[in-house]
Amino acid sequence: MLYINETESMFKKDTWKKVNKNLLAKMLAEYMYEEMIFPEQEDEGYVFTVNEERKYRFAAEKRYFESFDVDSESIEVLENGEWKSATDAIRFLMDIQPLIGMSSETAGHLIKELNHTLIADANLLNNHKKTSDELVDLDYAELEGEMSGHPWITYNKGRIGFGFDDYNKYAPENQNETKLFWIAVHRDRAQFQSVQELHYEKLLMRELDGVLVQRFNEILREKGKLPLDYYFMPVHEWQWNNVLIQNFPRDLATGMIVPLEEGTDHYLPQQSVRTFVNVTNPMKSHVKLPMSILNTLVYRGLPSERTRIAPRVTEHIKGIFEGDSFLRDECEVVLPGEVASINVDHPHYSELKGAPYQYLEMLGTIWRESIYTYLKDGEQPITLAALHHVDGNGKPYVQSLIEKSGLTADEWMKKFFGVVMPPLLHFLYQYGTVFSPHGQNTILILKDYQPERLAVKDYVDDVNISDQPFKELESVTEELHAVLRSEPPEGLTQFIFTGLFICHLRYLSNVMVRNKLIEEKAFWSHLVDSIEAYQARFSHLEERFKLFDFFKPELTKLCLNRNRMVDYGYGDGDDRPHASEFGKVRNALYEIRKNKEMSFQ
Repeated sequence: MLYINETESMFKKDTWKKVNKNLLAKMLAEYMYEEMIFPEQEDEGYVFTVNEERKYRFAAEKRYFESFDVDSESIEVLENGEWKSATDAIRFLMDIQPLIGMSSETAGHLIKELNHTLIADANLLNNHKKTSDELVDLDYAELEGEMSGHPWITYNKGRIGFGFDDYNKYAPENQNETKLFWIAVHRDRAQFQSVQELHYEKLLMRELDGVLVQRFNEILREKGKLPLDYYFMPVHEWQWNNVLIQNFPRDLATGMIVPLEEGTDHYLPQQSVRTFVNVTNPMKSHVKLPMSILNTLVYRGLPSERTRIAPRVTEHIKGIFEGDSFLRDECEVVLPGEVASINVDHPHYSELKGAPYQYLEMLGTIWRESIYTYLKDGEQPITLAALHHVDGNGKPYVQSLIEKSGLTADEWMKKFFGVVMPPLLHFLYQYGTVFSPHGQNTILILKDYQPERLAVKDYVDDVNISDQPFKELESVTEELHAVLRSEPPEGLTQFIFTGLFICHLRYLSNVMVRNKLIEEKAFWSHLVDSIEAYQARFSHLEERFKLFDFFKPELTKLCLNRNRMVDYGYGDGDDRPHASEFGKVRNALYEIRKNKEMSFQ
């Protein structure tokens, strides 16, 4: 299939100009934040000089945390002595490449990622017509397909490894249901783990019907294999066709891996591309599978050591929850656990010292509890990422929620922070344990369109613990210590400061301020109030408030675009790249609290 009709509808001239303008605005704003470019402020806006013959000018409003809201329609470029509308994001990348010290190799790969992103943006602009008023009643699994990707990373839908056919078939914004393909892996090669109350046979009967299990057993017997010698596990069709056949031929030849058949259930991919919600039976597990595509900063595999440990991490997190009445009875925080996993190490790469990490993450499965199993009557889950979505008419999703809720924007945000912050702070301060509560990992549970409860997922990648000698961490086993990252105080604080405040709330605030829903100072003041309210209630933890201090004048600035563009590039090392540290960011929470204290004097 050549997709002629699809490309003709997607690559309309006006559409291409629009998505380029939007991406240019994002590039300018984020590269300014990460201090890669330094436009000069003039009376009517900002001017960025490439050289005397080539400049960019644009209007932008300065925001807290040294951020900028760039007006996409205002961006102009000086070419051949004439100012004209700037509509070429890739040319802007070429312009800044020598100025920021980006290698030609990195620039070449990044051009590819940015073009993939622009194609996806064009698809979204042309084909996603639902208004925010309609989206507020859309189901969680379908709503994920309406989102436009990571708000901070400019190459957020690069998905290197996908062809255009793969993009159309598997990208979450195309909302195509898929079935999962099942294979059998010999127990000498695979490791199964689960929480204590769940065993392999119970999981299998819950995820597959008995008829299908019997059919899989028959396939093995027909090949002269004993079913009891194997584990059944799902894989993604793309991974099977593009990675597993090519990298596990010996296992296929010797019968250590046996292909079975497609399952019968239908799934929808979520924004991470590799996590799937069962839409045939929403109460069944969400399934996380490796897909060896490069998207945002990393290959989207499943690290073997974290896959193996996932159920133990779930038991640890749920043990904290069950023993704490504040989390359990007052916050009623929801913790969809990763209750079972299968990992298969590659027989050669796993023995190769310093092997590229992508080859150590190719085959595994994680089963996560469905968010739907935790919902009470009238509750509706959404990821936090949905809150900074703006529809094609320019109306924010959060505005539609607020209008339907019957609350003012001010009231809605107070309730929001009252729901989101206490459980995150309690895990941090009381237990020295932190999630990475960015917009995709954090689920807001609504009732009557108002914030009601918080859910946090993805423990296998994003649970981290303090390196301080807290008694609450004495129960962390050596097995967990070997996998969970232990961080010094500021490092642990950063998971909330950058993961939530910078990576999500910065954009939610901007959407609300731009659309005159709330004043910027009021927005962040509600966050300050929520932190102070928690600290007043749990004042016995005062020493830890000083350790994990959200009110420092400055914190280390973590950078995501800089990591790819300047620091790490497209290296293929033995460890996943992490956010780059570069300079400091002025903390607006410090300023707000200081001004608040002065007003009471």
